Amino acid sequence: MKPIPLNAETQAVARRVVWFEEPAEALEDPIRFMAYAMKHATHEDMKLLRRYVSDEDFCEALDKAPPGIIDPRSWAYWNNTMGRYPAPPLPKRTLG
Repeated sequence: MKPIPLNAETQAVARRVVWFEEPAEALEDPIRFMAYAMKHATHEDMKLLRRYVSDEDFCEALDKAPPGIIDPRSWAYWNNTMGRYPAPPLPKRTLG
């Protein structure tokens, strides 16, 4: 996935979506950032991010999403939005 640029708009979204990190740090890993965005971003936030994230990038973020970030409802919604129905299983954590 290509990087999401750090600018005034993406910085504001990153502050809301990944509130526990500095925006520059949150945007360093675009796949992880998009997983948080799929869970926490508003419609307006997502409209802004979609200027920087292609459908291909979005699908890559779904395919490589870290487990435990996206809830089942958001997972189903975003997979359906990307034409992936039925949605594949949510990413799972593996122990040991």
